[in-house]
Amino acid sequence: MTDDEKNARYEQVAKEIASVIEGENHPITRMATISCLLSQAFEHYYWTGFYMVDPDKPQDLIVGPYQGTLGCLRIPFSRGVCGAAARTRVTQIVPNVNKIDDHVVCDALSQSEIVVPVIDKAGELIAVFDVDSTALGSFNEVDGAWLESILSDAFG
Repeated sequence: MTDDEKNARYEQVAKEIASVIEGENHPITRMATISCLLSQAFEHYYWTGFYMVDPDKPQDLIVGPYQGTLGCLRIPFSRGVCGAAARTRVTQIVPNVNKIDDHVVCDALSQSEIVVPVIDKAGELIAVFDVDSTALGSFNEVDGAWLESILSDAFG
């Protein structure tokens, strides 16, 4: 998929997400809707979902709403791509997860990944949004910019 095609698809799905979640304030409902609509919009989205900050262990992420195969139940901030996004609050784009020393393998078919921190209106990290692909190099800055925008509009 070219960057122009990605931009067009993201523009369309961003409008759809905004329309569907308008007036709905519950974060889990928003997360479930965003995971579903993005997963359906892109064929290369193999696993699409949220890992939420555990209120009982705020240095851990726990699986939230997602689309795909079984996700890891818990990921500490100290490990993997999701942990790095949570720790640094910076979007992580990984063209090849096999080259990440502390990669947390939830599904061995995943080859590339993007993880975006989800920040609420108070500036608090509430989750990370994780997308895996079975192909190498599936994600780039176009994906990062659009996902950051969609998630900021939905939760920020």
